[in-house]
Amino acid sequence: MPEQHPTQTIQTTPPAGRHWAVWVVLLAAAGSFALTMGVRQSMGLFLSPINSATHLGLASISLAFACGQLCWGLTQPFAGAMADRLGAGRVLLAGLLLVALGTCITPYMTSTAGLILAIGVLSAGGAGMAGPAVLMATTARLIPAAWRGLATGIVNAGGSAGQFLMAPIAGALLVGLGWAQAMQVLGLLVLLALPAAYVLRGLGPVATPASLQQAPAPAKVGARAAIRGALRNPSFLMLAAGFFVCGFHVAFLGTHLPGVIAACGLPVQYGAWSLAILGLFNIVGSLAMGWAVGRWRMKSLLSAVYAARAISVLVFVLAPKTGPVMLTFAAVMGLTFLSTVPPTAGLVAKFFGTANMATLFGIVMLTHQVGGFLGAWLGGKVFEATGNFDLIWGIDIALAVGAALIHLPIREARLGVVAG
Repeated sequence: MPEQHPTQTIQTTPPAGRHWAVWVVLLAAAGSFALTMGVRQSMGLFLSPINSATHLGLASISLAFACGQLCWGLTQPFAGAMADRLGAGRVLLAGLLLVALGTCITPYMTSTAGLILAIGVLSAGGAGMAGPAVLMATTARLIPAAWRGLATGIVNAGGSAGQFLMAPIAGALLVGLGWAQAMQVLGLLVLLALPAAYVLRGLGPVATPASLQQAPAPAKVGARAAIRGALRNPSFLMLAAGFFVCGFHVAFLGTHLPGVIAACGLPVQYGAWSLAILGLFNIVGSLAMGWAVGRWRMKSLLSAVYAARAISVLVFVLAPKTGPVMLTFAAVMGLTFLSTVPPTAGLVAKFFGTANMATLFGIVMLTHQVGGFLGAWLGGKVFEATGNFDLIWGIDIALAVGAALIHLPIREARLGVVAG
C-alpha cells in the first residue's frame, strides 16, 4: 500500500457495480471477528466466579487465561499458512467450532489442566484460527488495494463492536443464569458466525479500476522463504517487537480490568461497563486508524498510539479511583486498544505484498500473544503476591515508551521481494 501524496484524492468507495461484493466481504469478516473477540474479551468477567467455584487460586486461573493468549498467537501463523494454501473458509469453520466447544465445556473443568485445555487450547486456538491473521489477509486479497487501510479498520472495529455488545450481555447472563450457563450461552452465540466461513471461502478479488492500480506486488514466493526473509528484515522485527507490547497491554486489561475495578471497591457493574466502553471506543479508534493509514506514515501512527498509552496509564495511576475515572480510563484506552492492528497489518502488506500475508501477519500476531501471555499471567501473579497491580502498571508504562521509540527507525518504503 504505497503512501498517498497529500494532494492526491483518496477514494473510499468501491467501483460501481461491485459495491455489494466489498461490503459482503467486510461484513462477513467483521461479524465473525465480533463474535469471537466479543466472547474472548468478556472472559475476564468469569475469572472471579471460576475461582470461587474451583478454589484453584487467582494465579492458577490466570495461567489458563495466559495460555489462551499464547495459544491464540501460536495458532495464527499455522492458520494463516493453511488459509493462504487452502482458502479461509475451512479454517474459519474449524476455528468457530473449536471456540464454541472450548467455551461450552469450561464449566465442567475443575483443575488447572482442565481450564488450560478448555480456555487455553480449544477456545483460544479456535479463536486464533478465526482471528485477525486470517481475516485481515483474506479481506486484503478480496478487495481493491486502494481501500485496504479502511477495510482493515472496519474489520478491526468489528472485534471492538463485539466486545461492546457481548460484555453487557455476558454480565446480564452472569447475573441471570449463573456463570456456568452464561458461559455456555456465549459459546453457542459464536456459531452465529458460521455463514461467514462460507462467504469468505475463496471469492475472487474485487476488480480495481485502472486509474487506481498500483505498482505490481512482490513476486510470489513460498511460505518458508517468505518467513526466512521476514525474520532477517530489521523493520519486520521492530514491528513485531512493538506488537509484543500491544499484546501485554491488551491482555492485561482484558483479563484483569474487572479485578482492578473490584480491588478499588467499586460495584461489579463497573467491570462489565468498563469492558463495554473499552470496546465501544475501540470502534472509534479502529475506524479512525483505518482512515489514517492511507494518509500518514504508519510507523508514525504506531509510535503515537504507544506514546498515548504510556501517558494515559500514568495519569490513571495518579488519579483517584472513582467510578467516572474508571469509565473515562476505559474510554481513553479503547481509542488505542486495537487501533495498532490496521497499521501493523498495513505495514506487513506494504513490505511483502499479500501473497503470504496471513502467514507473516500470523507471526507478528504470535509476538503479540507472547506479550499477552505475560500480561495476563503476571497480572494475577503480581496481585496475589502484593495485593495490588502497581508493579504491572509501571511495567506497562515502560513497555509503551519503548514501543513508541522502536517504531521510529522502521523503513516504511516497499522492501521488494522477500528473498529465499
